[in-house]
Amino acid sequence: MTASPGRESETSRLARAALARIVEPGDGLTGRWLAESGPEEVWRTLREGGPRPPGLSPARWDGLLVRTERAAPERDLAWIARLGGRFVCPGDREWPSQLNDLGHARPLGLWVRGGCSLRLVAVRSVALVGARKCTDYGRLVALELGATLAGRGWTVVSGGAEGVDGAAHQGALHVGGATVGVLACGVDVSYPAFHHELLRAIAERGLLVAELPPGDHPTRGRFVQRNRVIAALTRGTVVVEAAQRSGSLITARHARRLGRHLMAVPGPVTSGLSAGTHRLIREEATPVGDAGEIVELVGEMGELAAEGGGPAVPRDLLAPQTARVLDALPATSAVGAAAVAGEAGMGVAAVEARLRELSTLGFVERAGGRWQLRRRRPTEAKRPRRRDSARA
Repeated sequence: MTASPGRESETSRLARAALARIVEPGDGLTGRWLAESGPEEVWRTLREGGPRPPGLSPARWDGLLVRTERAAPERDLAWIARLGGRFVCPGDREWPSQLNDLGHARPLGLWVRGGCSLRLVAVRSVALVGARKCTDYGRLVALELGATLAGRGWTVVSGGAEGVDGAAHQGALHVGGATVGVLACGVDVSYPAFHHELLRAIAERGLLVAELPPGDHPTRGRFVQRNRVIAALTRGTVVVEAAQRSGSLITARHARRLGRHLMAVPGPVTSGLSAGTHRLIREEATPVGDAGEIVELVGEMGELAAEGGGPAVPRDLLAPQTARVLDALPATSAVGAAAVAGEAGMGVAAVEARLRELSTLGFVERAGGRWQLRRRRPTEAKRPRRRDSARA
């Protein structure tokens, strides 16, 4: 069976779904085997019990075989479909190509809940991460940065955790912006439990993303590996608060290794939760204090968009439903999502998701509680590129 353009074959998709239940996230050895043999061959070899590929120890191989007995990819694909989600694979139209920078540690696929296109909302995205047990200062900074970045059309990406992560998501949601939660568990698992309503709101108005199939629960190792996806998906990572041994410093290391912008928010010198961010600033991170400084930095990476006055991608790359919503907006006035839904012949929730996607891409903007086509302002005329102050 051949794949349609921009989509893996269904047998390959089935194999990847099975392997997502068998292989732990970030397993570079299995990733190398997958790159050499392909998902279908790896899945067949595991089901047949061998031969064991070079590089995998007998103990590790036995562990994979035990998990293979429990894999049921058809069940998992039906499960995500019942949740209103999908399984996005490398090669799919929705796959964000920047994840390929992870090499053999690239995700096998991503389980996604939400109406936006993952690839498109990630075009202009920033990670906001930090301490779970943050201070009031850290929570306030994360809320403000999340709201301001989202208000300027940037997608806020974080891990859905307590503290800084949750505040960053809440800030983006408060202004009706796009936000993506990258989880260390299945997209149907509420972890932490007290974030149940927040995670539900992210799924309804943004995206929940996970390497792990529905129903899977987090472990310490899965939290660590989740951080590499956050770093790879975004243009840059901002660490808001972090102690010396904070998990958010792992995200920072991945961002630096991947060549993404690394930023940190300075904090009170009297707080232990400033120790990690101050160390990052001493080593390599750029200190930032507001969304404008963040946008100035990440906007220099690649094909910047809305601050430069134009959309981030050509219109013909939009998904058909997204283009339909764009066409439903009037040329000169602002309207509510319900009016756009009526014109487009779609549900209001689906239209709101597409409008947030279009906002992230620089096609539309909010005007109070309404939406309008984005207008280029006089201050958005092309600015000269900064030159290095000295060249050899």
